[in-house]
Amino acid sequence: MLPAESRAPMPHLAIDIGGSLIKLVYYSRNGDWLPEDNKIWSSKESLGVSNGEGNHPLSEGRLHFAKFETSKINDCIEFIRSKQLHVGGQHHEVPSKNKIIIKATGGGAFKFTDLFKEKLGIVLDKEDEMDCLVAGANFLLKAVQREAFFYMDGQKQFVQIDHKDLYPYLLVNIGSGVSMIKVDGDGKFERVSGTSVGGGTFWGLGRLLTKCQSFDELLELSHVGNNRVIDMLVGDIYGGTDYAKIGLSSTNIASSFGKAISVDKELEDYQPEDISRSLLRMISNNIGQIAYLNALRYGLKRIFFGGFFIRGHAYTMDTISVAVHYWSKGEAQAMFLRHEGFLGALGAFASYERHGFDDLTAHQLAQLCPRRESCSEGTLHSAPHCDVIKEKKTL
Repeated sequence: MLPAESRAPMPHLAIDIGGSLIKLVYYSRNGDWLPEDNKIWSSKESLGVSNGEGNHPLSEGRLHFAKFETSKINDCIEFIRSKQLHVGGQHHEVPSKNKIIIKATGGGAFKFTDLFKEKLGIVLDKEDEMDCLVAGANFLLKAVQREAFFYMDGQKQFVQIDHKDLYPYLLVNIGSGVSMIKVDGDGKFERVSGTSVGGGTFWGLGRLLTKCQSFDELLELSHVGNNRVIDMLVGDIYGGTDYAKIGLSSTNIASSFGKAISVDKELEDYQPEDISRSLLRMISNNIGQIAYLNALRYGLKRIFFGGFFIRGHAYTMDTISVAVHYWSKGEAQAMFLRHEGFLGALGAFASYERHGFDDLTAHQLAQLCPRRESCSEGTLHSAPHCDVIKEKKTL
């Protein structure tokens, strides 16, 4: 490797354009960004990266994560332009004869290719969506400490992954829809199942039923909702008792939205928070059950859940965990990823060959506690966040 001053610059940006959300992973060298840059737009969290050591120091910097609604793609384009991410983070003009190529994945990489060329003058180098999801998951599971965790009784229990015993596993990526991927190794995988009932379903039905304008607003509503107002429970059918013969407790859901069949109530008679809670529970239960059945089908012991549907939301993780535990009779557990929403974008970023992500060494990782930021419709919300990691990269 060459010293930093004589080395070609690292690529700065990769994009995952999904049906509902656009996810960005972008790189900054230490000192590249002014402090005020951290006050702009939405940076969920960041990873510290060093790709040099010893007597030949190379670049040190950070990976940043940001998301935008796909329907507001122009906000994303303006964000890229404001930080000059498409030209390596440098605020200068690129000669018109130089072609700017950015790694991109997801269906939107095809749908919006002309828009990015028109607005930013960049060419989207398209990477396969499934390839990127698996590459991103493998990278996180092998290289990042405290990445995978169980969620039990309201607490995260982090899992130390044995790299020699990682494969095979089931990756359940919950985006607008859901893909279930059997992963057998680096670049070795098969999409074995999926469902159209996913994050897009929650957002779409929730918007129609509650008039909420965003996914996050729906999630916030679900915090205070009571699904028992809308869901028909076993106890509602059996007079408050269990159906013990087949192992159903009185609190098991017999029919999601089953109480809404009442002729005495209309939509406006139900509270939006109760609708949101019931909808979230229905979709999460369904995904958890299908995931376990596929793990059972292929004899897989590990099930990792990712995708922006989860968003670290306690009730979502709890519902998925309970579903997997219930249907497996306690023999399987759901595991989650802290960077769950950025698997595809990380995979696309890793596809820049000169990054050498495969050479990351897990023992060099250390924990860090930076700030966390999120953005909704151009408004910044900042809060302390200690669940972020710093890593060191060797080539």
